[in-house]
Amino acid sequence: MRIPRRYWRNLDWPLILAVLALTAIGLVVVYSASHSQLVAAGLSPWHYVQTQLVAFVLGLIVAIIIVSIDYRAWARWSKLIYMATMALLGGVLLLGQAVFGSQRWVRLGPLSIQPSELAKIALILVLAKFFAKEENTQNLRGVAKAFALVLVPMALILRQPDLGTAAIFIGLFFTIWYVGHGKTKHIVIAALSLVFISVAFVVVSVQGWVSIIKPYQLTRILVFLDPYSDPSGAGWNIIQSIIAVGSGGFFGKGVLNGTQSSLHFLPANHTDFVFSVIAEEFGFLGSVIVLALFVVIIWRGLHIAAVAKDNYGTLLATGATGVFFFHLIINVGMTLGFMPITGLPLPFITAGGSIMLTSLIAVAIILNVGLRRNKIMF
Repeated sequence: MRIPRRYWRNLDWPLILAVLALTAIGLVVVYSASHSQLVAAGLSPWHYVQTQLVAFVLGLIVAIIIVSIDYRAWARWSKLIYMATMALLGGVLLLGQAVFGSQRWVRLGPLSIQPSELAKIALILVLAKFFAKEENTQNLRGVAKAFALVLVPMALILRQPDLGTAAIFIGLFFTIWYVGHGKTKHIVIAALSLVFISVAFVVVSVQGWVSIIKPYQLTRILVFLDPYSDPSGAGWNIIQSIIAVGSGGFFGKGVLNGTQSSLHFLPANHTDFVFSVIAEEFGFLGSVIVLALFVVIIWRGLHIAAVAKDNYGTLLATGATGVFFFHLIINVGMTLGFMPITGLPLPFITAGGSIMLTSLIAVAIILNVGLRRNKIMF
């Protein structure tokens, strides 16, 4: 469907410019973080940058298509999209590629896709449609049905295993439920119950009564409380990340000059700990700029959610914005030692095609809702 030219004035340029700025910063950081290890391996130092650019272009094409389709039409497709994504998640466990002990990727021709990233979008679509009916947010039966929609992908993702993405799903559920006019009392009780159950899982795993959590995941949680209890083992990643962040000073050491990154003290420096590279090479000032750009995305997303023409649009924009909020809090908190290491990427910055695609789709959803905040006749 062609969008009349007069409606393009609703396009949110601060949001678009923030995304472009973060993507450009991400390319520089990924190049700097991966340069030395790629050269040492005899590969082109531009390898990850080229991959990131290809993912950005593909994601941009998908985003343009999404923006061009009235978001209200997605309500009819949300169930089909959800089921297709669940099939992909199941396929990962059977046919997926295992990398560093995690089976999260499935190859589709020349592309390697991480379905758990796409599942975030599918979950937003199906929850937004379900909670758009206020009666579903007000009664226990409706909330239980919605939570069942969350539990299915969570169970499949925890089998991969991917604890960080599963945590995002919980955050999206409570966010969309709350914005969909859920009763505060019910939300607080549900949240406290979930915290109690999570703590119980950790306790029974520590005691060895039941093996609910993978041993390495349990170690990450325990080391988070005291990384110096095993400084050369499980606590190494957190300690090196904190050193990298602290050594950057105000202005940073400069591109390619980060010692923790270039000397390989900091692991996964172009993926999980990419924010540590930003802090070391661009300093406090560079870190604040990156955080400010994410704040712009979250601010514009919430603004568009607030002015959306209907409850469905509000929930879609809120859920898409929630993806950036939870990724930012968990990833940055992880690199600063405030949260356990979960391997959750930083949108537009971390090297990875799936997270780039998912992030651009989320932005397209927000832009779509904002574009149609006034009635549009086709």
